[in-house]
Amino acid sequence: MSSHSLPRLIFINRYFHPDQSASSRLLSDLAFALADADHNILILTSHQRYDDPDARLPAREVRGKIAVHRLAGTRFGRISLLGRAIDYVSFYVSMAVTLLKLARAKDTIVPMTDPPMLGLFAAPIAQLKGCRIINWLQDLYPEVALAVGTPFLRPIVAKVIQGVRDRSLRAADCNVVISTAMAERVSTLDVKKERIKVIHNWVDDHALSPIPAHENPFRQAWGLEDKFVVGYSGNLGRVHDIDTILLASGELVDCQVVFLCIGGGAQYDALKETAEKRRLTQLFRFMPYQSETDLPYSLSAADAHWLSHKPEFEGLLFPSKFYGIAAVGRPIIAITSRQSEIAKLVSQYHCGLVIEQGDGKTLALELKRLKAAPELCSTMGAHARAMLKSRFTKAQAIDAWAQTLKRNSTSRASTQ
Repeated sequence: MSSHSLPRLIFINRYFHPDQSASSRLLSDLAFALADADHNILILTSHQRYDDPDARLPAREVRGKIAVHRLAGTRFGRISLLGRAIDYVSFYVSMAVTLLKLARAKDTIVPMTDPPMLGLFAAPIAQLKGCRIINWLQDLYPEVALAVGTPFLRPIVAKVIQGVRDRSLRAADCNVVISTAMAERVSTLDVKKERIKVIHNWVDDHALSPIPAHENPFRQAWGLEDKFVVGYSGNLGRVHDIDTILLASGELVDCQVVFLCIGGGAQYDALKETAEKRRLTQLFRFMPYQSETDLPYSLSAADAHWLSHKPEFEGLLFPSKFYGIAAVGRPIIAITSRQSEIAKLVSQYHCGLVIEQGDGKTLALELKRLKAAPELCSTMGAHARAMLKSRFTKAQAIDAWAQTLKRNSTSRASTQ
């Protein structure tokens, strides 16, 4: 049988290598690993890069056993919700037309969730073409859109969308989710538990490793010597809380504490503007997204990192930055409910602090405590790295994916 007639894995996501956004890195890692294991891979993606809206990647590219098809679409970007919606629709249409043309019987289609609910549009094509479908759920829409209060999304419209989405999840061969809480949420939608598989996200835990502050050139370049640095790296968007950080910052003037914010997003801009208005700029450093090669240094530039996970998003998404913080051996300061999955992991592994949303006073006190006890900070960071090595490595996740694909392939063959 020629390689052109062998079943393929068809991954669908708006971003792919060389883009460095979170979902692109995950997909790229998995696709290249599976290609090395002799899988034939087809990627349906866009021409764009998340961190460079003006970039235009080539329409076709072949890397070993990976064929990349970049789809035509609009490029309004993330500035407005309307423009983003138009970009989504154009990707859905272009993806559906291309998938209808390229998919073959016995292929396995793996839609991610950028743009949201790709599986809903891929499912009928998979059924028509005799393909398996494995949804890779990074988040659950339209629930996330409802939780952030997206304009124009009426509850009755969301209910209709949910109904169609739920049917596509039930019909899928498998739904890969990224957290236990998400698995529990999906199981409430009458999806059979045997069709739900938890595979946590990951980072490159070899490339990302702890770098001591005194060996990190970024500390000096960014003027962070003799400071206790509290980092945030990645997208700071509408689903994230910044109020707790702002409340804490008012208690930390003249304490030699600096909040280092690396990345972008709606809340990133809001945090910067608010810090300027409140004359707190001495407490903050704002830096753009860093390159992949600089990421070990930028993440290790902080003594501890914070992340936020609002209670209303429990089971709807899980912040990937959790794994990057752990990889560089820094304490995880989780601004979230104590009942959340993140809070339970932080508490179980003694790898950081859990702060309730809005409790800026406690956050400030805890940061002062960590600053005064560097050995405690170091111990928490070591525990975070140990947690990652025991449960959340890249190798463990890719092996889980390989086993899931093999199991579903065997299951489908036995029913035919």
